[in-house]
Amino acid sequence: MKKIIVLQALFFGAFSQLSAQETTKKAQELKEVTIIKTKKAVEQRADRTIFDFANQPSLSSGSVLEGLKKLPGLIASDIAGMMYQGKQLDVYMDGRPLNISSNELNSFLEGMPANAIERIEVITQPGAEFPATSGGAILNIITNKNAKNFLSATYTNSTNVTNYDRLRWRVNNSVLLNAKNKYFGWQLNMGQNYRESAMWTSLIKEENSSQTLLSNTDADRTNRTNFIKSAVTFDLKKDRLLLNYDVNYNNNGSTTLSNGPGYATNDNSNTKGWRQDAVATYQKRFEDKTKKLDFKFNFNRNQSDFVMNSLGYVLPVLDNSSDQKYYNFKFDYSQPIAFSDEGKISFGSLHEELDFQTQNRGVTNLDYQRKTTAGYFELQTKFKSMSFILGGRAEDYDISGKTNTTDLTPFKQFRFFPNASAQYNFNKSVFFNVNYNKKITLPSTSALNPNNTNYQNPNIGYAGNPNLQPTIYDNYEVKLSAYDYAFIGYSLSSAKNQVIQRVNLNSNVVVNSNENVPEVKIHNFNIGMPIPYMLFTKGLAETMKMNVNPDEMNFIFVYAAYQLHQIPSIETKGFWVYNLMSQMVLPSKIKFVANFSYITAKGNYYYFIANKPFNNTVDLSLSKKFLKDQLSVSINADDIFNSNRFVFNSYNTPLLLSNKMDSRRFGFSINYKIPTKNRLAKETPILLNKDKKEETGIIGN
Repeated sequence: MKKIIVLQALFFGAFSQLSAQETTKKAQELKEVTIIKTKKAVEQRADRTIFDFANQPSLSSGSVLEGLKKLPGLIASDIAGMMYQGKQLDVYMDGRPLNISSNELNSFLEGMPANAIERIEVITQPGAEFPATSGGAILNIITNKNAKNFLSATYTNSTNVTNYDRLRWRVNNSVLLNAKNKYFGWQLNMGQNYRESAMWTSLIKEENSSQTLLSNTDADRTNRTNFIKSAVTFDLKKDRLLLNYDVNYNNNGSTTLSNGPGYATNDNSNTKGWRQDAVATYQKRFEDKTKKLDFKFNFNRNQSDFVMNSLGYVLPVLDNSSDQKYYNFKFDYSQPIAFSDEGKISFGSLHEELDFQTQNRGVTNLDYQRKTTAGYFELQTKFKSMSFILGGRAEDYDISGKTNTTDLTPFKQFRFFPNASAQYNFNKSVFFNVNYNKKITLPSTSALNPNNTNYQNPNIGYAGNPNLQPTIYDNYEVKLSAYDYAFIGYSLSSAKNQVIQRVNLNSNVVVNSNENVPEVKIHNFNIGMPIPYMLFTKGLAETMKMNVNPDEMNFIFVYAAYQLHQIPSIETKGFWVYNLMSQMVLPSKIKFVANFSYITAKGNYYYFIANKPFNNTVDLSLSKKFLKDQLSVSINADDIFNSNRFVFNSYNTPLLLSNKMDSRRFGFSINYKIPTKNRLAKETPILLNKDKKEETGIIGN
C-alpha cells in the first residue's frame, strides 16, 4: 500500500515537472513569447498551503465563507470558530489581521463575494516575523491582483437561489479597475452583495427518556454589503510607496418567529457595521536586491450597532453598539548571509494599540485597552539538502480595562516565543519537515463584549466574558509533502487557558458564554493524495508515459484526517474528516468538479458532541471559458442532497442543539475581462520586479 501511495505521488509530480519543462522549452524557442507561471489549484509549501480561488469556479461561486468550507481540512462553525487541520485560525486579509472573530467573522465573510478573492493562504507554521498572537495558524485572504501597463477592467457576477419555504436570492456584483504607468499604479475594486437566507434552529432538553422543546426558531435573514478597496503605488527609483484604503459597510436584518414553553414571539433585528482600513507602506530597496527594509503603518476602525425589537414591546429588547480602533506600526529587515546557500537573517519590531468600547442603550459598559510592543529575530540557512529556521519573538503586553461596575483583571507580561524548523529535501518537489513554535492568542473583543449582539428569546441568551485570559499554544508538526498535491502529516497543538464556547442550562434558560479551559490538546493526523483516473483505464506503465498538466487532467483528490480534542477530566472521542474532490475535463474544455465533504458523528468538538455527521455536502460545478478566455462562465449546485446540518449535544447538559440553513443552492457566475484597444495591451510587462514582491500586487503586502 505504501509503495502505491509513493508511486502515485511520484508520477503525479512527474506530470507537473514534464509539463512545466515542455512549456518553458516552447517559450524559450519563441523569443516574443513571455514566460508566464501557471497558477496551481493547490500548492504545498514548507510553511503554508495556497488555494487558488480566482480560477476555481467551484470555490468562487458564492460567499467567501461558503468557499472556505469546501477547503479540505478546514472546519468553520458558529460553535467553535475556524480550524484548519486541528489548529485554531487567526484570520488575516491582505496580510493584515481582521481583529474580529466568532459570529462577527462569519457574518463578515458571508457578506464578501468569493469571486473578489485571488487566493487563500493557510500558514500552518507562522515564523517569528508573524505576531505571536497568531495562535495556531493564520488564514490569509488575498484580494489583490497585479496592475497592467494599460487600463484594464474586470466585471464579475454571481447569482444563486435557494427554494425551501420560498425562493431566496443571493446576488453579488463587483468591478476591478487597475492601471500602471512608469510613475505610479492604481487599483479600485468595488462591489455589492445581496443575500437572502433562512435558518431553522431548535433547542431540546432530554431528561428521563422524555424531550422538552425549549426553543424553536425560524429566521428569515437579509444581508446587504457594499465594499471599496483602493490602492495607489508610487515607484521611487528602487524604492516604493504603497497607500491602501478599504471600506466595508453592511446592513443585515432578520425576522425571527420563535416559540417555546409559555411563549411565542415575532422579533426583528438589525445590525449595521462600518469597517475602515488604511495602510501606508514604504519599501526601501538596495543595490543588493536580496536586502529589504519595509516600514508599515496601519489604522483600522470597526463600528457596529445592533438593535432588536419584538412585537408587542414599545422599546427595543436589545440596543447595543461597539467601537474598535486599532493602530499598528512595524518595520522588517532582511539580508542574505554568506555562509549558507539561500540563507538569510531577518529582524524587525512592532508596536500596536487597540481600544474597544461597548455601549448598552447609550451607556458605556466596557472600556478595554491593549498595547503590545514586540521584536523578533530569525535565521534561515540551507546546506545542500537540509534547511533550518531558528527564530524568536519577544512581546510585551499591557492589557487593562473596566466595566461599568468593576475593573478587569489586568494582564501585564513580557513573554518570549521561540520557533524552529528543519526540512530535508529529497529533491526539488519532495520534502520532509518538522516544526515547533510557541504562540499566544489574546481574547477577541467579540468574546469580551458583555453585550448580546445575537438573537435572543425568553429561553436563549448570550453573554460575553470581559475577564477572559490569553491562551498560550505549543504547536508541533511533522509533514511529508510531494509535488504540491500529495502529503501526509501529524500535528499537536497544546493550549493553556483555551477560550471555549460553553452552552449551559439554568432552569429552562439556555446561556451561551465563553470561558477559559486550563488545558486542551488537539491531535490531528491528515493525508492528501491525488489519483489520476487514467491509472484505472491505462494502467501505471502507460500513465507514467503521459505528459499532462495536473490542473487540466481528470483526477480525484482524496483527503482524510483524524482529529482528537483532549480535555482534562473528560473522556473524549475523536472524529474523522473526509473530503473528495473530483475534476473531469469534458469535451469542449468544459471542466466538471464534484466535491464531497463529511465529518463523522459521536466525536468531541471541544465541549460539543456531534449527534449526527456534519459538514455533510455534495457540491457540483460546470465551467467553461469563451472569447479567448476573456469570459468565464460557471454553473453550480451546492448541497444537492440537502444533507448539511449541525446536531450537537452540549457536554454535561441534557441539551440537544440543532441547526439547519438553506444550504442547497443553485446558481451561476460570470467573470468578464473587458477588452481594451490600447496598443500597450499587447505587451505583458513585469509591473513589479522580484525584489519588490510582485506576487502581492499593489493592494496589501
